Formats: sequence, structure tokens, C-alpha cells
Amino acid sequence: MKFLTACLVFIVITVNVNAQIKKIDLIINNVNIVDVVNNKIIPNRYIAIQKNKIIDISNTSLNKSYTSQFTIDATGKYIMPSLWDMHVHFGGDSLKAENKMLLPLYMAMGIGHVRDCAGDISLDVIEWKNEIANGTLLGPTIFTSGPKLEGINSIWPGDLEISNKTELTTALDSLQKLKVDFIKITDNTLAPDLFLKSIIAARKRGWKVTGHVPATMNVEVFSKNGLSAIEHIGYLQRAASKNEDSITKLRAVNKISGREANELYLNSFDSTVAIAKFKQLAKNGTAVVPTINGSYITTYLDKTSHTNDDYLRYLGPALKRTYNWRIERASKDNIDAIAFRHKNFEAAANLLPLLYKSGVVILAGTDAGFLNSFNYPGLGMHDELAIMVKYGLTPQQALICSIINGPAFFNQSKLYGAVAKQKNADLLILNANPLLDINNTKKIDAVINKGKYLNRKYLDNLLADTEQKVKLLK
Repeated sequence: MKFLTACLVFIVITVNVNAQIKKIDLIINNVNIVDVVNNKIIPNRYIAIQKNKIIDISNTSLNKSYTSQFTIDATGKYIMPSLWDMHVHFGGDSLKAENKMLLPLYMAMGIGHVRDCAGDISLDVIEWKNEIANGTLLGPTIFTSGPKLEGINSIWPGDLEISNKTELTTALDSLQKLKVDFIKITDNTLAPDLFLKSIIAARKRGWKVTGHVPATMNVEVFSKNGLSAIEHIGYLQRAASKNEDSITKLRAVNKISGREANELYLNSFDSTVAIAKFKQLAKNGTAVVPTINGSYITTYLDKTSHTNDDYLRYLGPALKRTYNWRIERASKDNIDAIAFRHKNFEAAANLLPLLYKSGVVILAGTDAGFLNSFNYPGLGMHDELAIMVKYGLTPQQALICSIINGPAFFNQSKLYGAVAKQKNADLLILNANPLLDINNTKKIDAVINKGKYLNRKYLDNLLADTEQKVKLLK
């Protein structure tokens, strides 16, 4: 009888213990968490992941609480949220297949989210976005503007061209039907007053609005009227000038060229004025997407041609041919023009720490994709972070621009931005600490995409497969 009772007690205890052990998808053992917000490493943590969520983090083994399909020993490695590239392009109507081949490159390089800033294949991008969300296509989560707003006879294919308020309403209606994530506006042929009306109308519909800034109005005017983000740091040189008003007025009546205006802005730079204006941008809630790596590459083509870059093997031949536009344009510059573009770039890039100091939200974006020479999808984000550090930010600050400010722009901070319980499991496992050296973001051991563990071999296979597909296109 005593033996039978003892057996029954043992069975009950065993059943209760087993009932407490939860089956999950993934356990990561003994990993160092990169706490970007607090600029520190949280050592030797154990992380439980179920589907697309981090459900538990402990400083001791989780084996008593969970059993997993996969268990990863991450001793000596570092885990952080995957990167956000807040300015990319998919485009070229005849290049749809080559554009789609960029998606695995983003994955292989640890880019979990991208913000598509318009092109001429928007319907395809929206289709990829939905397929990725449904799990039927591997790639980064896509946020897209769809076609951007422009004036009549824009040089950019795929734009929604408008000339009056009625056409603006029709354009916004069409974008609403496409369920775009934000609105982008550029200034190639769009009149400044209609540009302002477009910002106001889009904001009334609940969208954030980003874009270039027309040369004939002060930057602050657009910021006050609701511009959510300025694409490209070069536009901020105007705001950094003590003579912005007078120079802009001269441009408005075509008394000076764009080159002459840029020289005047450069020669009238004033750090006190710049900080005051940047603080106003911050107060207005206007962010900046510097995209300085792409500008750096183009600026210094006279020093580095990039024609033998190893990463070119992952890009389709037709997409690479779109690079020729900027290459040929740069090659026509004489010695004076080359010297000016060097000076112009350096002045713009050196605004970066002033923007950060002034409280402006900086969004890390590359401008990678078609047309933008040697600015590589995937790899470019790592280079963007590195060049941000080169021009004055700390590794922590650069990372904030990507993994904290990226999701915040789309009101996604509850889901992303940290390795923490109840955050989404879009993560990057590194072999070295990125807070010590920003170049360590390239030392990728594994990617976790929507809770799915992609090890180094898997990522290498993605790259090899893309390379093979490129060879077949030649």
C-alpha cells in the first residue's frame, strides 16, 4: 500500500512538473544583450522566443520552464534588435525581378525593416510587403510611400503628378486606397505653395509626410506646416546659414543658380544660427534622414571608383547599369567642381552632431537601391552607421538612429527597439560588441526574423543563391 501511494505521488508530481514546462520555438542561452538605450551590455542572459515574441529573459537557465524546438548556445555573442533602413528605393519598371532579388540581401545583412521612399514599381513593392507580412516571402518588413507626389512633367518615372488642389485630392485618394504607410513629396517640378498644401492635406488624413525641400522657401516654413522628416542632410545647410532668408529670395526669382546658392550657404554658415534653427525643427517634430553614405560615395568617386567592390556580385546587371547616371555626371566635373563637391559634402556631414545636439530625431537611412551608385542594399546600412560615427556620433547614438528612431517614426516602439519581454523577435546576433566599435554590426552570426532563427550557414546560402541568380541574368 505504501509503495502504491508513493508511486501515485511520484506520478502526480511528474505530471505537475511536465505541465509547467511550456513548449516554445527557440531558446538562446548565455548571450550578451546590447542595451542601446542605456549604452551598456547585459551579460549572460537566457532568452525564450515563441512565434514572433520574446516571452522570457532570465539570468539563469530556462530549461526548467521551457522546452524548445531549437536551443542556441550564444556564449560570447551579442544580441540586439535587427536594423531599420529608413530610406531605400525599389525601382526601374523593367527591373522588377532584380529588385525582388534585393530582399534576401537585406535579410542576410540583418536589416529587419526598410522604408521604401518611392519608385516606379510601387504596386509590386506593396505586393511584396503583403507577402512578407503573410510569411510567404522572405524579406524585411516593408513600409512604403507608394508613388510620391510631384509636379507636372517630373523627371522621375512613377510619380503622381499634380498641378492643383483637385489633383492633389485625387492623388491622396489613390494613395489611401493603396494603404501606403506615409507620404513622400519631392520638388522637381512641384510648385512650393502646392508642396505646402500637400503636406497639410496629407497630415489631415493622418499620414506622416517626408520629402525634399523646395529651394525657394526656407526650411522652417515646411517644418512648421507639418513636414515629418527631411530626406537628405544637404537641405539642412540652408537652415545653418545666417543668410538663409536673403539667399532663398534670390533663388526664388532666379537671380542665382543652385551652385551659387550652395556656395553662399556654405560661406554664411553659423553654428549658433544652425543650432537655434535645428532646435526649432526638433520642437516642430521634424526628423532628418541624413543618407550621408550615398553622398560620400558619389562625392569621392574621384578617389575610389568602387568598380571592383565584392558586393557587386549580388546585384543584377541591369540594376548596376542604373549606377552609370551618377557616375557619368561625376566624371564630367572639372577640378574646381570636384573640390566644391568635397567641400559641400564635408560641410553637410559635419552638421550631424549639431542636429543630434539640438534634439532633432535622426533616422538612419541609406538611399540604397537603383540609380544610387555603389550604395548597396543591405550592406549600405552598416556603412551608413559607420560614417555617422566617422562624422561625430557615438556608436550608441548611431544605433539609436536605426533601431530606436526607426520604429518610433511608425509608432512601433512598443513592439521594437530593445531585446525585452513582449517585444517582437526581429533580432541580430553578433560576434562582437557594436557599442565598442560600430563596424561590429557587420560581424553577423545569425539573424532572427519574426522569431525564425537564420544561422550563419543559412545567411551565406542566401548570398550564394543571389549570386547564382545574378550570374544567370548575364
